Amino acid sequence: MSLNRQLIVTGFNDLEKANRFLAARELEGIDPQLLLDGFGLSADPDLALMSLVRLLGRSPQLADLVNGGERRSEALFRLLGASEALADFLLRRPEHLDVLDVRVSPEPAGAPADQLRRSLLTAVGADPQAENPVAGLTGAAAYTALRSTYRRHLTELAIRDLGAASPEDFMPTAGRELADLAAAALEAGLAVSRAELAGRYPAGKLAQVRLAVIGMGKCGAAELNYISDVDVVYVVEADDMDEAHTAVVGTALAAGMTRAISSPGPEPALWEVDANLRPEGRDGPLVRTLDSHLTYYRRWAHSWEFQALLKARAVAGDPGLGRRYEEAVAPLIWSSSEREGFVESVQAMRGRVTENIPLNERGRQIKLGRGGLRDVEFTVQLLQLVHAKVDESLRVRDTTSAIAALSAAGYIGRADARELDAAYRYLRVLEHRIQLVRLRRTHLMPETPEALRALAKASLGSLSTQRPAPEALLETWQQTKRRVRALHENIFYRPLLATTASLSADEVRLTPEAAQARLAALGYLDPRGAMRHIEALTAGISRRAQLQRQLLPVLLEWIADGVDPDAGLLGFRRLSEALGDSHWYLGMLRDSSSAGERLCHILSSSRFITDLLEVSPESAAWLGTDKDLAPLDFDTLWQEIGHKMSRHPAPREAVRLIRLIRRREMLRIAIADSAGLLDQTRVGIALSDADRAAIQGALQAAEAEVAGADGRLTRMLVVAMGRQGGREIGYGSDADVMYVHRPLPGADPDAAQQQALRIVGQLSALLQQPCRPPVLAERPLVIDAALRPEGKDGPMVRTLDSYREYYQRWSLIWEAQALLRARPIAGDDALAEDFLALIDPIRYPEQTSADDVREIRRIKARVESERLPRGADPARHLKLGRGALSDVEWLVQLLQLQHAARLPALRTTNTLEALVAIESAGLLPANDVQTLRESWCLATRIRSGNVVSSGKSSDVLPSSRRDLEAVARWCGYPPGGAAALEEDYLRLTRHARGIFDRHFYGQHG
Repeated sequence: MSLNRQLIVTGFNDLEKANRFLAARELEGIDPQLLLDGFGLSADPDLALMSLVRLLGRSPQLADLVNGGERRSEALFRLLGASEALADFLLRRPEHLDVLDVRVSPEPAGAPADQLRRSLLTAVGADPQAENPVAGLTGAAAYTALRSTYRRHLTELAIRDLGAASPEDFMPTAGRELADLAAAALEAGLAVSRAELAGRYPAGKLAQVRLAVIGMGKCGAAELNYISDVDVVYVVEADDMDEAHTAVVGTALAAGMTRAISSPGPEPALWEVDANLRPEGRDGPLVRTLDSHLTYYRRWAHSWEFQALLKARAVAGDPGLGRRYEEAVAPLIWSSSEREGFVESVQAMRGRVTENIPLNERGRQIKLGRGGLRDVEFTVQLLQLVHAKVDESLRVRDTTSAIAALSAAGYIGRADARELDAAYRYLRVLEHRIQLVRLRRTHLMPETPEALRALAKASLGSLSTQRPAPEALLETWQQTKRRVRALHENIFYRPLLATTASLSADEVRLTPEAAQARLAALGYLDPRGAMRHIEALTAGISRRAQLQRQLLPVLLEWIADGVDPDAGLLGFRRLSEALGDSHWYLGMLRDSSSAGERLCHILSSSRFITDLLEVSPESAAWLGTDKDLAPLDFDTLWQEIGHKMSRHPAPREAVRLIRLIRRREMLRIAIADSAGLLDQTRVGIALSDADRAAIQGALQAAEAEVAGADGRLTRMLVVAMGRQGGREIGYGSDADVMYVHRPLPGADPDAAQQQALRIVGQLSALLQQPCRPPVLAERPLVIDAALRPEGKDGPMVRTLDSYREYYQRWSLIWEAQALLRARPIAGDDALAEDFLALIDPIRYPEQTSADDVREIRRIKARVESERLPRGADPARHLKLGRGALSDVEWLVQLLQLQHAARLPALRTTNTLEALVAIESAGLLPANDVQTLRESWCLATRIRSGNVVSSGKSSDVLPSSRRDLEAVARWCGYPPGGAAALEEDYLRLTRHARGIFDRHFYGQHG
């Protein structure tokens, strides 16, 4: 066999470089076959070859190990093929090369913690038996001794790990030893710190101060990575010394310990000592007394901080103080799931983890991505927090032990526990092998084929002779991620079903109390009621019950992610009962995860949409495809309404069908809006089109009913005003209108006027009065004609000539302002053209006098003082409040009155379009326009959110946290975003009001 062929079989990637290095003089005298056999043991033979040549150049005696055959050289080849960083260490510190002369065992054991502590303390010249060890070395000499001894032990561990027949079996031992080694380094660093502070403080005073180092995260849990920040918290105390002085000395001790481990030096830093999990984080004092810790945790701590405390363990410093800390915080940890906001806090933490992953890393994350290590840890930790307050067997720190405890106690099924444990160990082995190469903090799957091939080999046991292809590694990893995600759903939610349904013997059966505790921890305020819904959905042996049992573990999680899980589950039950055995419904939920997630999000976040779905459950079919959620335009709606009216000539029957179509379209638009398929502008247009089609249909029906006996005497026109005219309405908005009519030639004017009045009266009644059968859950379209000339004192309907006479003789500036948003929407087309020709010169005047501007300002001030509801907070009122809708619209309309005659782009009924024209014309600074736009859009979105979340209209930013959270979700904020929405709204409207005052009232400075 040729050399190149042998190299390929051995696993080399770069044959040219391999041939060049194999010819290096450093390899002379080494048996070539033994060399190739050794490289066959390496995960990355290319890396092993380069590292070996470098080491032989510094230490030629290593050739004896290679020539000694596989039994002597296995450790060398496995290490050099897996870790460039540890090869660099041995090159830097050749006095530690003897670690390579060791027999590799397929079933290695871990090094005892006390042995590691003793070794590190001895390295810095400290007495391991002393109560407060003090190093004999200080400065760079101490740091080098500490770090090189640490890395020697790290190398010994890596050799044992790489030689294990089953890396997954050895993983918990490796994690525990890494944590013990970190603890030993902290202990040695503290001894160095004591020695360095000896010149600053009297020996007695220094000895008085007791400092306990509490390991957090993976260090505290004794499941550390090869390279990781070591999270710590410091506790300090001293007899006969005031707390302030104690804190000063304790801070100096902690800082000196960190310096010994993390500062630059001839031997590089080990890792970062991270104290940011301490109370108040970076803003809090570095060290605290035990009482100070407890005061903080009892009064101010966030719920996520108790989840972090699950791992807290005394790892260095004063053991008695550390033990007292552990005992003191334990009751706080295990009662934390009862805290208000616990669920929201945990959900927010989950969200932050995934949101903070850079987009280019999401597909490569082993730790933080979907189906990654964090999913396993989150699942296990939340189950512990829920159940360990009454079951002490679950009070363990490391993940593998916690999985075993949860399974033994019956909270996780045995099969699920085995799979979860295996997946966790596999992912941790991948993480260890990736980090070991360069000893860098990374949790990303490599991208190059060469690195993937080396990782695939390194993650196999030492007895395997395979070299899996990169594709095989990636496929196994993807399967593991998918399984972890499924296990999360099974473990969390399926046991809730087993409590109420007859499932297989292997299923976990929680007691009713445990099931309710789990539901409460997931955010259900009425766990007992939730259990009743689950029982009703899963009882029996029907196909529907079987499918529900399959689906509910996933659906319950999605529902729990909403604002009101109790309402969501009740809505799901009602919808499921309404649809009965409809084959498409459960099939859609089973086959379309997007449909299921959308439905659960809606049911637990929107009373408005839920109510509409309950009365038209067949509309749930739209959830499965975006195409079905596209709003119908006016022409399509009008064509459908025309067909309905031709088949149902009776006006009331026809209008009932029209109202059903409007209700259907409102539901379609709301679902599309909730799914993020429509922006705010398209929502307003779609809702306006639905209203317009309904008004057009009702007008024709009213005309047919009123004119049926006497014959038609006049032509009608309905003109939309206000936000309806601007096509920027929200859910359930009234329709502000004016009515115009024109008598037919030869018709008696008085009779035509009376007929027009009856038509508009009938139009309003047809759209608003109850139907038979009723249109359930409808938000009737309320017709409001208050913006007509003379307001409520004027006639409900006028002829075109009457409008002309009125506007020529008596029109006020506010009426011209109201006409800025006039838009014909139903009735006679010719009359519409004539009406627009009449009003355009009025609403777009050649000039606006100073008196007109003063009058507009006077009316606006009066509106602010008189129309704001009594007791309403102006800062929170969405329509009339400070910098809210009214302020933006009045400023825009004033500018339209002043400039639209010469700037045609301003001749629009839409506020946002007008703002674009205002910016383009330079009438306002671009930054001011942007602020006005954002304020107007957010206020509009919040108004819709009020309706959608509660089913009720409100013009006030909610004060209730729960209601505000629901509106924040609707506005696109992440879970826990209520405060951010409130802050954004108050800030935007405050700025918008300043702009309004400057440009509307002319207030500067």
